[in-house]
Amino acid sequence: MTNPLLSDWDTPFQLPPFAEISDDDFEAAVHETLASARAAVDAVANNPEAPSFENTVEALELADADLGRVLGVFYNLAGADSTEKRQELQRAFSPLLAAYSSDVSMNKELFERVETLWQQRDSLNLNDEQARVLELCRRGFVRAGAQLEGDARERHREIKARLAVLGTEFGQNLLADEREWSMPLSEDDLEGLPDFVIAAARSAGEALGHEGPAVTLSRSLIVPFLQFSPRRELRKTAFEAWVARGANGGETDNREITRETLELRAERAALLGYDSYAAYKLETEMAKTPEAVHDLLMQVWNKAKPAAEADAEVLAEMLAKDGINGPLEAWDWFYYAEKRRLAEHDLDEAELKPYFQLDRMIEAAFDCANRLFGLEARALDVPLYHPDCCAWEFTRNGEHIAVFIGDYFARASKRSGAWCSAMRSQKKLGGDVRPIVVNVCNFAKPPEGEPALLSYDDARTLFHEFGHALHQMLSDVTYESISGTSVARDFVELPSQLYEHWLEVPEVLEKHAIHAETGEAIPADLMKRLLDAQTYNTGFATVEYVSSALVDLAFHDGPAPKDTMARQAEVLDGISMPYAIRMRHATPGFAHVFAGDGYASAYYSYMWSEVMDADAFKAFEEGEGPFDPALAKRLEEHILSAGGSRDPEELYRAFRGRMPSVDALLEGRGLL
Repeated sequence: MTNPLLSDWDTPFQLPPFAEISDDDFEAAVHETLASARAAVDAVANNPEAPSFENTVEALELADADLGRVLGVFYNLAGADSTEKRQELQRAFSPLLAAYSSDVSMNKELFERVETLWQQRDSLNLNDEQARVLELCRRGFVRAGAQLEGDARERHREIKARLAVLGTEFGQNLLADEREWSMPLSEDDLEGLPDFVIAAARSAGEALGHEGPAVTLSRSLIVPFLQFSPRRELRKTAFEAWVARGANGGETDNREITRETLELRAERAALLGYDSYAAYKLETEMAKTPEAVHDLLMQVWNKAKPAAEADAEVLAEMLAKDGINGPLEAWDWFYYAEKRRLAEHDLDEAELKPYFQLDRMIEAAFDCANRLFGLEARALDVPLYHPDCCAWEFTRNGEHIAVFIGDYFARASKRSGAWCSAMRSQKKLGGDVRPIVVNVCNFAKPPEGEPALLSYDDARTLFHEFGHALHQMLSDVTYESISGTSVARDFVELPSQLYEHWLEVPEVLEKHAIHAETGEAIPADLMKRLLDAQTYNTGFATVEYVSSALVDLAFHDGPAPKDTMARQAEVLDGISMPYAIRMRHATPGFAHVFAGDGYASAYYSYMWSEVMDADAFKAFEEGEGPFDPALAKRLEEHILSAGGSRDPEELYRAFRGRMPSVDALLEGRGLL
């Protein structure tokens, strides 16, 4: 029987034939395409012809295209719709793929060819994009250990393989803890909860096979439960389960994984000649050094902490007025902050939420893309990997741009959080390939026949992820290695965080924030109250984020800690973390940092990008408004379509004319 993963995909837009693919197909497909990728790389390395850009760098770009196609399908499914078989395959593939990566990066003959081109670069007549790809290719080899010799070379290979295994285990442990915990609710426990929270709890209970409603660790359910439940003990139980993910003992405990991961990263950095893993990781980012990151974070911390402490005093008074003795606790913050928001801003989540229907917010995100970039969306009726998924074709002036897949609802098989990925990235080498982009979220699924309602934060998440999608869809480069979001980690969040600002545009809300029952647009006074409250509780949000970023940096800037939880406590004590606020991501559940190394030493990057996104949107406000056509054109040309074709600072300066200061961020958060 033919393996569909290894066949030509005679499907609309060459989408993966999801209906034909079974989990049993992946193992054979990965092994076969991995072998062909190795053969292609060996052919490049052993080519008897003198190295040229075409027979070396371009040939490497194309060498593992078939492997990438298979893995693009597999890892999207493994993250968004996990099964026991897929988890087993992840564990099996991790060391295989790490070994392949090491074999390529440490192939002496291959590196010699790349190094020869690098030394000859001024005489190769390369265009700007080719010169950039050569620079990044050579840098990638060096940073991956190509110049190591002897025992150091072999140890580096072992470390990469082990880190790949640890990252997979960390993510799977976290998913297991999220999937296995739930808190059944009695009818009495529903007291004080708005209808939308009750509906979400009933839907969650039904999905779990409970007779009644339940709270799960899906953020779109647990956060509103913490906001509205007057039952303090239930809030405490739910909150402590949320922050204890990965630290519950037994087979899914991640604490030992974090210790070993940090030790191996520090050892790897030392092998490569760096003082710390943070110094190694940040060398290629916009920040460049751990000192620059620490300086940014502390500038923000020193403004945010007093604001959060002032808020804590107000919330503690509210707690006392309710007759509760003792200090304000972390599981109290959401509840009393929501009550205070209602009192001070006359803003009630239950009143607000019916205006933020999922379908209308998707339309809003698409409409803004149309007004800014001329993109048009058309719904597709095609087989996808899960019934909850939807797909659209994006075109411009009748020309196909991309396929976009949205997978928005929480389920037990999906890891928590929200993310954007590409099953296929844009490139022109070897043919004009247009991307297949996926947005994955974890919004609460409504009961059958009822509209899906989002919180305002959920709607912001939707816009954020679609900003990443635009970065992928509007990419216009030749080489896949610099396509779309293949940019510095502290630059990748700029398009996503910038796009969030369009949700705050009054004319966007007037058009798309439509009440689910009455069909009426959001009233002007409610919209004003919503927008006026945008900086409400930002002291809390900033403190929980910056504390996580500081812990991440401390983990990697210096010797690896013997006890990661003790080091976490030491860092938090050192900055006098407010008692009633926890880190946004406790170490055993810090997937950004430990379920792979993408954000290791780089969790700060959201804030680095926010400095730019606040400044970038100010350009629209200072210009002809949020849909200024000239600025939109510059944004696409210099940011969204450019990928990693130029240095990110150069790209931002080309768009804005200068680099911003941290003041734009502080002003946007109401902390100046």
